Amino acid sequence: MKGPLFYAKILLFGEYGIIKDSKGLAIPFNAYRGALKTSSDLSDNHKLSNQNLQRFYLHLASLKTDLVSFDLSDLKKDIDNGMYFDSSIPQGYGVGSSGALVASIYDKYANDKITVLENLTREKLLKLKQVFSLMESFFHGKSSGLDPLNSYLSLPILINSKDNVEPAGIPSQQQGKGAVFLLDSEQIGETEPMVNIFMNKMKNEGFRKMISEEFATTTDACIEDFLHGNVKSLFGNVKSLSKIVLKNFKPMIPDAFHKVWENGIKTNDYYLKLCGSGGGGYILGFTEDYEKAQKSLENYKLELVYRF
Repeated sequence: MKGPLFYAKILLFGEYGIIKDSKGLAIPFNAYRGALKTSSDLSDNHKLSNQNLQRFYLHLASLKTDLVSFDLSDLKKDIDNGMYFDSSIPQGYGVGSSGALVASIYDKYANDKITVLENLTREKLLKLKQVFSLMESFFHGKSSGLDPLNSYLSLPILINSKDNVEPAGIPSQQQGKGAVFLLDSEQIGETEPMVNIFMNKMKNEGFRKMISEEFATTTDACIEDFLHGNVKSLFGNVKSLSKIVLKNFKPMIPDAFHKVWENGIKTNDYYLKLCGSGGGGYILGFTEDYEKAQKSLENYKLELVYRF
């Protein structure tokens, strides 16, 4: 048995802001993927995944909701027979490893599931997002449901607000010099502690004001520029966003990267921003000249995501 593939995701813009109802833009990242498989002879890693699925099954069985129901007996039987999630998506890296798992379980075991092939109205997308939020809360304590939604649909998703999400057309990639890339911090990041830091900061009126007046408006401007292909304006706004994040989200940036972050802003070789909740994992980079960024960051592992 081998299930369909579900891909990683990258939240290009909107980390933390979407918790507070500003815009976000997420795209599938096909370099990493996962699928449900079954084996009677499990490796240690696959045993861990199988045990994780056992716990996830208990979470799904305990959900009190009219939004969704699952074929729990089939799920339990498959787990007992050695089902695991075979995934190349790095965990704790901000690219949606739990989202892909949630999407695969929904796809295989949800009753009356909403499929990718039907006419995806705003109501259906919202319902999917709510279902995925309930399912993924098992992994993060609190989830927007966006990662599984992105993985399930394998489409770019524009988040206008909590109650308004839609598939987005993004400009097709060019063979230009500019790029979006991932920088590997080589540290695992945990979502829950980072979100807790953010929620505590939100109790401060000055921080709340910065989020709504600076962070959200700059994020929204970046999304508009990206969707409309306004590359020149985009880099100006991404630079502003990089400065805002460095000033206000220091705990979410691994200590070893504070100087690297500053250097990008100073030289204009690249601009860095959080990828997911931060604290480790990947850092997202934007550059007008990928070769120059590669030279500047020659001591780090980079992965290409998108070309301008």
